[in-house]
Amino acid sequence: MTDRTQAAPPALARLDGSPVRVLVVDDEPNLTELLSMALRYEGWQVRSAASGMEAVRAARDFDPDAVVLDMMLPDFDGLEVLRRMRSTNPNVPVLFLTARDAVEDRVAGLTAGGDDYVTKPFSLEEVVARVRALMRRTTVAVSDADSMLVVGDLTLDEDSHEVRRGGEEIHLTATEFELLRFLMRNPKRVLSKAQILDRVWNYDFGGQANVVELYISYLRKKVDVGREPMIHTMRGAGYVLKPTG
Repeated sequence: MTDRTQAAPPALARLDGSPVRVLVVDDEPNLTELLSMALRYEGWQVRSAASGMEAVRAARDFDPDAVVLDMMLPDFDGLEVLRRMRSTNPNVPVLFLTARDAVEDRVAGLTAGGDDYVTKPFSLEEVVARVRALMRRTTVAVSDADSMLVVGDLTLDEDSHEVRRGGEEIHLTATEFELLRFLMRNPKRVLSKAQILDRVWNYDFGGQANVVELYISYLRKKVDVGREPMIHTMRGAGYVLKPTG
């Protein structure tokens, strides 16, 4: 209990010290009310929306630090909401709510740029924990130390969240950043999918290790494309980040 009290505040305040903001998007009023109450109980500011259009407007006006987004909405689906929100706020982390349990649907949300998902029915505690984990990967979180990670010509600033390779800036989503940070903190060390799931997603992800492959491919397109590769697959073992040259 004491540990949680000491650890939570830095991760749950904006850089200016104000409470973090969460947008909840769902067309079920009872569920929206329950989610909003649970999130406000954490000391966060919460705004809700019941349609895709309302969500896009709210995201623009409210400037949320995280979004809880239902996949099925009355006007257009969550994937379209995500696309429109990301045009104005490309880095906001998104937790999808879905009533469907097919792996294809879950991967579709992640492929579109979502950071995580939960399948209905879910516990409020689970949603709060997932949102908290997502916000810890963004600039909402206060860094433990002002340190720069350097591997070869790749640099990652844990305070500003700036990533560069050969001096050229690389723009990453919150989850991509956390994955790269884990790799860079363990250079030349082979990391298994299970280790990556545990560290980056903070839970087992329902055993869906293919999410690791998905995000490794995203990172490669941004970090390695057109350059000598740094991210390597060790067949049957995992992944390793190595300096070039």
